Amino acid sequence: MAYNIRKAAVIGSGTMGGGIATLLAAVGLQTVVLDIPSKGTQPGDPPAKRNALVNDNLKKLLSSRPPQVFIASDLEKIKTGNLDDNLDMVADADWIIEVVVERLDVKRSLMAKLIEVARPDAIITTNTSGIPIQAIAEGFGDDFSRRFMGTHFFNPPRHLHLLEVIPHPTTDPELVRYMVEFGTKVLGKGVVICKDKPNFIGNRFMSIAGSQVMNSALDGGFTVEEVDALTGPLIGRPKTATFRLTDLVGLDIHMHVARNLYDAIPDDPAREVLAHEKANAVADKMMANNWLGNKTGQGFYKQVKGAGGEKEFWSLNLDTFEYEPPKNPRFESVGKHRKVEPLGERIRLLINEDDRAGKFLWHLHAFYLAYASQRVPEITDTIVNIDNAMKWGFSHELGPFEIWDAIGVAETIPQFEAAGYAVADWVKGMVKQGCITFYTYDENGLKTGYYSPQEADYVPMPADPREITVERLRAKKVPVAVSPQAGIPANILEQWRREPQGVVASNGSASVLDMGDGVALLEFHSQAYAIDADLVEMSWKALDILNKDFDALVVGHDGERFCIGANVFMVVMAVNSGQMDTLRSMITNLQDLTQAMRYHAKPVITAPFNMALGGGAELLMSGTKIVAHAELYAGLVEFGVGLIPAGGGCKELLRRVVSPVMAASPNADVLPHLQKAFEQIATAKVSTSAMEAREMGFLSPDDKIVMNRSLLLGEAKRVARQLADDYTPKQPGKVWAAGRDAYSALLLGIEGFRESGFASDYDAHLARKLAYILTGGAISEPGWVDEQVILNLEREAFMSLVTEAKTQERIAHMLQYNKPLRN
Repeated sequence: MAYNIRKAAVIGSGTMGGGIATLLAAVGLQTVVLDIPSKGTQPGDPPAKRNALVNDNLKKLLSSRPPQVFIASDLEKIKTGNLDDNLDMVADADWIIEVVVERLDVKRSLMAKLIEVARPDAIITTNTSGIPIQAIAEGFGDDFSRRFMGTHFFNPPRHLHLLEVIPHPTTDPELVRYMVEFGTKVLGKGVVICKDKPNFIGNRFMSIAGSQVMNSALDGGFTVEEVDALTGPLIGRPKTATFRLTDLVGLDIHMHVARNLYDAIPDDPAREVLAHEKANAVADKMMANNWLGNKTGQGFYKQVKGAGGEKEFWSLNLDTFEYEPPKNPRFESVGKHRKVEPLGERIRLLINEDDRAGKFLWHLHAFYLAYASQRVPEITDTIVNIDNAMKWGFSHELGPFEIWDAIGVAETIPQFEAAGYAVADWVKGMVKQGCITFYTYDENGLKTGYYSPQEADYVPMPADPREITVERLRAKKVPVAVSPQAGIPANILEQWRREPQGVVASNGSASVLDMGDGVALLEFHSQAYAIDADLVEMSWKALDILNKDFDALVVGHDGERFCIGANVFMVVMAVNSGQMDTLRSMITNLQDLTQAMRYHAKPVITAPFNMALGGGAELLMSGTKIVAHAELYAGLVEFGVGLIPAGGGCKELLRRVVSPVMAASPNADVLPHLQKAFEQIATAKVSTSAMEAREMGFLSPDDKIVMNRSLLLGEAKRVARQLADDYTPKQPGKVWAAGRDAYSALLLGIEGFRESGFASDYDAHLARKLAYILTGGAISEPGWVDEQVILNLEREAFMSLVTEAKTQERIAHMLQYNKPLRN
């Protein structure tokens, strides 16, 4: 059967159901959300009254943090109803996903109703986090069961990468393949296939491993703060660590899952960590006090005001049940090894230390790794699935089998077992046959295969040809230059040209890499991904290389963020040393670079993601076309440090937001569009998604948004190659300058904000300079001006501001506290 999802229906509008619905709407699916009728209503009541529950739940998502909704207008695309009056709204849905309360009887009752109204070929899935899929499907017949499976999202669905796909024995294998591809490409998820076992992979591990950590803390007399200091970034896990994560999830939910799991896994010896007497007593007392975590204002942590009025997070003393001020725990072994890289080596060193921290971390990892070995192939077929589930679902840098490779498999097996942590027989057999790591690696440390217990041998790593990483591009070898007289066959030379050939050029801040197929990659690796002299120099070199040797250029990388803009410290150094001419040249060079990228004879594709701030936003707008990840936080934020965008940002917003309106309708009222550009810069507004960045003007309607970050560079390369095949270079044009009257209108608004206290005197000073730029220097009559006119105005405003005392104060505050100062 061929599957094709165009319309989806979500049953349940709580935090998870609503989050899934907004994700589906964001990727362009027709989306319906149904929930129970609002309390106190009767059939025949107005829909607004009957559907108040579902509508209110969706509206709440607009204020959620982190944001669940990509863009507010997505909610307008979602049709809502209730299960009593509007079940027929799912009749033409291609996919129906159930996200109701975690009770088997409720889910089965709903499935019986859906069978009556759904199309016979509709995909029906459950988002259960642990109820057996087979138990939900039992007795509903083959026509239902073949198109039924589990699709378990993690909360919040927009932000957590993991999607667990859980077939049961009679699920159509073709449906499983389709949902893996749909989840990967369309929804942007990292998909793992789980077996139909209690709590699947993610929740099984976090319930068991999380309980072991809490038990060890109580048994070893560790404080909440100490445990979180040891189980967060130090060992490659998020800052939420252990107790902060429980506060985030909710202690009641954590204990509900743990207690249900205990009864569901009678054959798992490790389940006893869920029944730890002291841990359960602590949890029961906290729940009786309604200390559930973030949602009730206190849990293992409580936010209080410090002596100076600043926020402080006090932690719960697990013995006295009193909250105590932060103590900043210190451990000798942590101080000794906390900066060691790579992470695997840091963990190896930490767990071999003999202080309290070392012993705690040794037992944590011994339990965790041994437990992972026991769950393959019970809950999933491969070690890769378990490692990916922990990385994608919980933001761990390494999965358990990756950690085990790093600390040494053969030497730790007897140590683990001597301490009572049983290692699976297949692992001992693996080592006995001479396979001493779970993964095989090439000379560059990249994985080539993994050990399969079923095959009792290594098998190749799963690979998606659409996924391109800088690490793998760098690993390629560049062939030695060959003279035409060398006698190398033409087809071999062409093959060398088309396949990725590694690093073409590099310096301390950026590199040019060969992506293959005639496409080059300009990738950044400067400190904090900031723009500095080396990055600009390599960008110019990339354009030169593009001109000579390639057909197209992609600007992007796979680091933590795209680009945070200019290195402000370098600007301060130039000013303080009196090198104003050098600074002016730097600004001019950046402007020239962004113009050269945009108007190059060959296509330049920018591939932004995460933060693209200040100069980073200017770089993302400098390409022929943008291929952006959905999680894009773009903004011209220079106002925060008392400056004005000077790398082409003002010019680009005029070109993108104002000029198209005036080109289409010369008599249009320009002021609303001019105000939009002005306010975005003056308020240092940052998009909360690529979709919002498009609304703000950073992306154009024909720029592409990619949901899966792993596929971003691959898609950017595909677009670059497609454009290169038939490319007509763009020519510098003109932008609309609204002139003196618009300038006066903006000044009036600025003064109103200043008088009402919404802007400081210095904010108003900055805003007046911005208004002058955006109106073309307040020219006497509105009209079209060369782009260079606006670039010149940007540069001169920047140069005049950078020496002012208030700007210097703002820059110093930003460098010290990493947040803007309003003065």
